[in-house]
Amino acid sequence: MADNENDAAAADADANKEAPTEKATTEETGEDQSKLTPPKTPASKPGSAKPGSAKPDSAKSGSVRSGSAKPGSAKSTTSKPPSAKSTTSVAKTPASKPHSPKSSAARTATGKSSKTSPGKAKDKEDENEETEGATEAAPAFVLEVLEALPAGARPLFLASKTQEILGCIADEHVTEENPAKLLKKEDIILDMRNRAAVSDFSVVKQKIFDYPEDEILIVYDVEFKFGENFYIALTPEARHIMYHPPKAKVRADGTVVEVGEEGEEDMEAVEEIIHKYVPPESKEWVSQGSEKEIIEETVKENRPRVKMSIKRVRRDFGAPCQFTDRNVGDAKDAYMECTAYEDKTFDLKKLELDKCVQAIPVFTEAGTQTEWKHPRNANTQYYPREYGEEKMKEIGESKSLQTMAEDVAPRFELALQQNEIMDVFFDDWLALADEDGSFGSKADNHLKEYQSFTDLQFSKDKTITCIEWHPTIKGVAAVAVCDKMSFDSRIDHAAKVIMTPSLILIWSFTDPIHPQLLLEAPDDIYSFKFCPTDPSIVAGGCINGQVVLWDISAHLERLKTPRSNRKKNINTLPGFEDESAFDTPIVRYCAVSSIEHSHKAAITDVLWVPDHMEINRMGVPQENRQQQCVQLMTCAADNCILLWDTRPPKGVTSADDKGLKNPMGIPTTFRYLDLSWKPHMKVNLSRSEPGGDHSPTKFSIQEIQGDRSVLTKLSETKDDKPGGGGGGYGFSTGKPSSAKEKRTLQDVNTHLYAGGEDGEIIYADWMPQKDQDSGKIQTPKPTFYNTLHDGPVNTLQRSPFFRDILLCVGGWTFSIWKEGVNSGPILASSASPKRLTAGFWSPSRPGVFYITRVDGSVDVWDLLDRTHEPSLNQNVSSVPITCIYPYQVSSKQHLLAIGDNSGTLHVLEIPWSLRQPTPNELVGVSNYFDREVKRREFVVARWDFREMEKREIEAEAKRKAGIAPNVQLSEEELEMKMKTEYMAYLEEEASFLRQLGLKEEVDEPLPEV
Repeated sequence: MADNENDAAAADADANKEAPTEKATTEETGEDQSKLTPPKTPASKPGSAKPGSAKPDSAKSGSVRSGSAKPGSAKSTTSKPPSAKSTTSVAKTPASKPHSPKSSAARTATGKSSKTSPGKAKDKEDENEETEGATEAAPAFVLEVLEALPAGARPLFLASKTQEILGCIADEHVTEENPAKLLKKEDIILDMRNRAAVSDFSVVKQKIFDYPEDEILIVYDVEFKFGENFYIALTPEARHIMYHPPKAKVRADGTVVEVGEEGEEDMEAVEEIIHKYVPPESKEWVSQGSEKEIIEETVKENRPRVKMSIKRVRRDFGAPCQFTDRNVGDAKDAYMECTAYEDKTFDLKKLELDKCVQAIPVFTEAGTQTEWKHPRNANTQYYPREYGEEKMKEIGESKSLQTMAEDVAPRFELALQQNEIMDVFFDDWLALADEDGSFGSKADNHLKEYQSFTDLQFSKDKTITCIEWHPTIKGVAAVAVCDKMSFDSRIDHAAKVIMTPSLILIWSFTDPIHPQLLLEAPDDIYSFKFCPTDPSIVAGGCINGQVVLWDISAHLERLKTPRSNRKKNINTLPGFEDESAFDTPIVRYCAVSSIEHSHKAAITDVLWVPDHMEINRMGVPQENRQQQCVQLMTCAADNCILLWDTRPPKGVTSADDKGLKNPMGIPTTFRYLDLSWKPHMKVNLSRSEPGGDHSPTKFSIQEIQGDRSVLTKLSETKDDKPGGGGGGYGFSTGKPSSAKEKRTLQDVNTHLYAGGEDGEIIYADWMPQKDQDSGKIQTPKPTFYNTLHDGPVNTLQRSPFFRDILLCVGGWTFSIWKEGVNSGPILASSASPKRLTAGFWSPSRPGVFYITRVDGSVDVWDLLDRTHEPSLNQNVSSVPITCIYPYQVSSKQHLLAIGDNSGTLHVLEIPWSLRQPTPNELVGVSNYFDREVKRREFVVARWDFREMEKREIEAEAKRKAGIAPNVQLSEEELEMKMKTEYMAYLEEEASFLRQLGLKEEVDEPLPEV
């Protein structure tokens, strides 16, 4: 310690001699500099200090600056134990400058520097030079060594106000060369008391109070290496590590070890633990039997290898090929998911299949690497073990059975109650995202524009008459367009109408500018439908009453492939590309009905008969074992509904048409029907009273596609042989099977609803019956009809959730009917300010349906919200809307297709609130319909009561007036009375005509003798 104090005193004398300006600087700071004197350490290089080499600005605010001198000059560094109290700021050793001081400047205990004689100073320099040459300098405080903050230190942000208060302003009091600063603990505590939570030291408040010493080390972080502009040592150990950063040395094996104060002794200890690598010596192989297992596991060829030849068409050699991703659902040879529910998009044709089953397995011998048995169904016949009557009686009367039943009964009843209260098979995780609060809200219920389609050549200035979505290909919609002409205008411009092609445009979301296909028709189409079982077949009804069929199976790949990827999929040699590959193809119809046997008015509705049934010529529904839609029904304003069969008639086969030429490339699918197609059955809708027949515009039957519940109710037959075309039915090869081989569907309701031109709703039976008066077999008169609407019926659709609920739109009103309630509708709307043009049920919500108006707006009705007005009204187009069709793309996306009078197809996105059903909505809507039915029954009962009350009042009034009451006649007496009155009327009419000379008297011939 004495030597260290002498060295420090000598350093002070040198500093006072070399830097005379430090005295003034020290006195200005007014600080106690006795704590700033660090112990002097010998320099590592010999040399003499030059007088005046110390910079006068090296001491600011009580800090001392240390640096390295030029080569050959004395290098001095300072080091101070962590317990010493000082505010010394030490610079980085690599950042040396010319003319830097050779030793650290120090301050005396009193703050006053005393002058030392030049002789003593020179002797001291000589002593320093000897010491520096003998020993190596101790390590100084170097920032680069601190790759991470030691324990007890943390980064801290100091604002400019805090720096000014504590005298540690960045780049002034502390710089990159002098980053360290010792702050008094009492000054920091005073700052926290004055500014409270505003103080930057409030985050380390408790650690400041717990710090044992009077001064705290803080370091300026210029490069924000640890995240803030300063970092602070909150423990004496952290302060010591900052003053004496640990050294590191790399071992021979690449590991890094720290070197302590002992230096070389520690290094020698480290070197002693290094292990020397000794390579292994080769030894003689000793067999343990493993080579036998390897030989046994080796695969040996015991048969000749299978040879395979892969061929390719010559024109495909050298063609450009590029691989792209594809949807496995659209590819026929890719993986197709088989879900547990019925997949409505399944379009794979069922071919004829011969299978045989043998009860006893055939003995076969086969060898593989592992023992494997082919999976097969196995069963065992056995007899149940039964107790005798005495044993059963004994067990039944035993006390243990009674006790067990008493113990189990409460739990069993509780389980039954729980099953009634909640659905145990309901998956809460799947329904978690479908709750009301999970996504969306009732406020977000407006329809958003998703896409619009129009063609300047084919659909401009035309009206859209019908919209249909493709059943299996998502994002494909078809629209029928026709000229906006009246009947008289069509006659006046007949030449123009004949020259203008009548088309159905098929649009795809992948190309909103160009239609994908154009279906050509002999005349304008008012209604068309895709075949549910074979979507490549399209049936349509013309304005001239003919039924048209198209086959688009050759263009299905075009509908599935986006327009941008078609060029990539065409494998053609360069220079041989087809320029017309991107032109929109026009598909001509492959069959049209005979105009003599077709409708005499425009066909306004087309419906495919469901694939599980077919109707014979007598209107009897029978089982369709081919499971293909082969019949369709059409209606027109010519007072009838016609049933058509697409199968070839008896005596005609598809092989008869193979020899015919086909120069235009028209599909020969229905060639046997072209121009000779006749209806299978005719349903006449005559009125109950004289005065004309009903003119249907829309109709609906109870059976729907996909619902085969009527088939499960059929009794099982022993001989269940397929009839007719068999299981491999196709439109080109199928034939109608014999009626003896088909089973009658007794549970099918043969009644249908129809809407007429005069706004009436007709409920009639399509099955013809024998007339009692004429003896002819004809369609019976309607069961009832009700003229409710004030305009032609344009929509008659059954609810997808309730088969007996129908939506009817016509004129300025709409109504909801329930099948079986003939007294009137269960809901009838008030007259709308604008005429209604179309309507459609929501496919996902039972109580929601859409109504379009002639002013281009859409009304959204929610029966659970309100029934007197629509829940939402939104304008879509500036011209009248003609048709509407919602489409369910997925559970998270529903689209609404709307066609207007200008030929534009608008596709809107339905919001979450209108596509996601509320909890128990189906039950709520069902209860609402039941209440309305009871209300309707009450109204009818009140009508009958009022009518009876009125008759009683009239009879009482006649009795008081002395008038005899009317005698109630029987039906026979009434019929006889009406016949007598009619004969008297005929005689009076004949007499009147004879008086006018319009009728001559004819003498009755005398009887022959």
